[in-house]
Amino acid sequence: MGEHEEYGVARQRFDVADAAPLLLDPQGVVTGWTGEAGRLLAYPAAEAVGRKLADLLTAEDAQRVPDLVERCRRDGGWTGLLTARRRDGQPVRVAARITSAEEAHGGARWLALLSELADAPGWDMSRTVLERMVSDAPVGIAIVDTDLRFAWSNAALEQFGGGPPARRLGLRFADVQPGLDAQAVEAQMRHVLETGEPVVGYEHVGRVLSAPLRETAHMLSFTRLEDDRGRPMGVYYTVVDITERHRARQRLALLDRANESIGRSLDLTRTAQELADVAVPGLADLVTVDLLETVLRGAELTPGPLVDTDRVALRRAGNRAAEECGPEAVVGIGEVAAYPAGSPPIRCLTTGRPWHVERLDPLDRVWVTDVPAGRRPAFSELGLHSVMIVPVRARGTTLGITTFFRRRGREPFDEEDLRLAEDLVSRAAVCVDNARRYTRERDAALVLQRSLLPHRLPEQDAVEAAACYRPADELTGLGGDWYDLIPLSGARVALVVGEVPGHGIDAAAAMGQLRTAVRTLAAQDLPPEEVLAHLDDLVARSAREEGAEPGAAGSAGTQCVGAGCLYVVYDPVDGGCSMAAAGHPAPAVVLPDRSVTFIDLPQGPPLGVGGPPFEAVELSLAEGSTLALHTDGLLARAETWAVDAGRERLRRALEGAGPLDARCRNVVDALVPARPYDDVALLMARAKRLGTEQVAAWDLDPDPALVADARRTATRQLAHWGLDELAFTTELVVSELVTNAIRHATGPIRLRLIRERALVCEVLDSGATAPHLRHPRTTDEGGRGLLLVSQLTQRWGTRFVPDGKIIWAEQSLTELAELPVAALLE
Repeated sequence: MGEHEEYGVARQRFDVADAAPLLLDPQGVVTGWTGEAGRLLAYPAAEAVGRKLADLLTAEDAQRVPDLVERCRRDGGWTGLLTARRRDGQPVRVAARITSAEEAHGGARWLALLSELADAPGWDMSRTVLERMVSDAPVGIAIVDTDLRFAWSNAALEQFGGGPPARRLGLRFADVQPGLDAQAVEAQMRHVLETGEPVVGYEHVGRVLSAPLRETAHMLSFTRLEDDRGRPMGVYYTVVDITERHRARQRLALLDRANESIGRSLDLTRTAQELADVAVPGLADLVTVDLLETVLRGAELTPGPLVDTDRVALRRAGNRAAEECGPEAVVGIGEVAAYPAGSPPIRCLTTGRPWHVERLDPLDRVWVTDVPAGRRPAFSELGLHSVMIVPVRARGTTLGITTFFRRRGREPFDEEDLRLAEDLVSRAAVCVDNARRYTRERDAALVLQRSLLPHRLPEQDAVEAAACYRPADELTGLGGDWYDLIPLSGARVALVVGEVPGHGIDAAAAMGQLRTAVRTLAAQDLPPEEVLAHLDDLVARSAREEGAEPGAAGSAGTQCVGAGCLYVVYDPVDGGCSMAAAGHPAPAVVLPDRSVTFIDLPQGPPLGVGGPPFEAVELSLAEGSTLALHTDGLLARAETWAVDAGRERLRRALEGAGPLDARCRNVVDALVPARPYDDVALLMARAKRLGTEQVAAWDLDPDPALVADARRTATRQLAHWGLDELAFTTELVVSELVTNAIRHATGPIRLRLIRERALVCEVLDSGATAPHLRHPRTTDEGGRGLLLVSQLTQRWGTRFVPDGKIIWAEQSLTELAELPVAALLE
């Protein structure tokens, strides 16, 4: 009888008419005796008062009195069963209730109520009654001896395997249930035998040796049996089948793993592979994930039937097989999985409904058709016997299919398995669709990026250049920072770095506008401070015309307000370098000895906000010096934005050695985390010098008679350079440019030829007006000079310098195709 049953009987016997009251002091000594107590225990009051309660109980229960007293003090009372000892020594079973009885003067006393249980039902049950009770119990019960051999078991244990009770007698656990882990169960039994500590709720999971193998789970509890002297006689244990609860817990655990593991990235194939990895081996032995080609490309799915031919091609995106499953899927990751139009995978793809069979036809071959000869085995050859196919659907659209297989020897898929598979795939489908959308957006952003940033830096001989760009917006891969290298006339180059406030597509679009504007202004050969002044006017005017607040969504013009820009012009002929900045960090210079300095550059206001005029700085760069132009994100850190600290970190990073490309990447890696706080652009340019043998210059008097001398001088120089094939065109260019300078300007004239990737012809005069290209009529006697120059050269133009202006023309040295000069002269 359990403790609750004892309490129930005790409560039934506690009645005012039946209970025998007596008083106890705090130490458990009898201080008050009643006639009812005397009739129950046969003690007169004179013999009972002054005795300890323990003296009125049997020896076994007398040992419990100190604990009962302590529990009364702690809990304010106690209720339970005791065995009292009558005056003649006969035991009497009583139900006892002890409660506090406070006296008026504050003394502590206890009131004990005793009720005899001699006539209560359920006591002194016979062995036959007890055996019948445990034998008919639905819980499996067994007793093993100290050698762990079965001594007794009830009929209910048979349902857990091992045969009827009579067959178990004298056998060990491993003898009657070989499919389970007998060593683990017997280890629990030995522990209980050795320590006497019961083991309650031990869960044991195993497989029943039947066809097919079925995983089962049981909860076992073990208690040591002892004789009257406390010596162990064996172990009494109970078994409860918790297989369904175990499976439900496994399903929940599988779904939890799916939530944690699927969709950790926005990569389509990785997400599909995560789905396959989660499902093996917990749900299936082999899982394949096939997606539509359009899904993998990130494209939008067009409405209409998915199947319009006899063969449907999907792409294998995920694949996982259990180690014991043998060969993996016939189609590998990234390969095409083509299915016949009427096959089960395509029916699921077109209907959007799952499908499963408990047992595959062993003669069926795998459904894919586009595999090499000999690689299309039957399912039985792969050891697969049960299958589920679940369409990958998200937001009402089918993206592909997921196929689950189980091998022979494992129970076939049932309806519960199918519901679990649907739940898994539905969770993964949302992640797959998110990855598809991300792929589409990212591809669009990358196209935009390729159009806005230089695909590669142009080839030229002025500098050796390398660039590195790292956006803060990880999703799109775009930001508002940019860099550029623009070849200019006279073998010079412009180096540009800038940044637009904000991140993402809007900032990138605004950046594209600024970069286009800078390239347009650079083509006019303006000094750096004038380029920035024109750019500042353009930004301010665009913001006013759009009439929107700066930074408003969809307003690229106002997004440019507050942008920064650094514009540098380098001349490899003499090493001259001029630069100006609009709200942008000054560049660093790495000298040939690898020491690093920072240029003291006056800071102009950011673009479009107004302020003082821009100022330029001019300096000379030693050959081999490296300019490092960067945006402020290179120096930014979450914990500090201090300029001095950032420059010191940049100084240490720039002191490294190695190729320029590697140094550029190393600087960004050293200063910028993988996910930076701000967009970062770094442009590094190592200065070169043109040798003296590549430049030739002559001062000319403003005398028309000297034009012929200038032509002959230029022709001799071309012969010295081995460029005789350009002599005719160069004579025409020199003649026209020198003649125009003599005719329209005053003061000295200077002719210069530069041999780089192109042959550059320059004429300097002190005039302040630029020539204009004319298209003369056939009857005009002049005006054809610049037209001939524009037709015979690759490009030409005018730039202004402090001493006047330079008219220049270039002829390509890499494309020396003959020009139809005779036709032009006609």
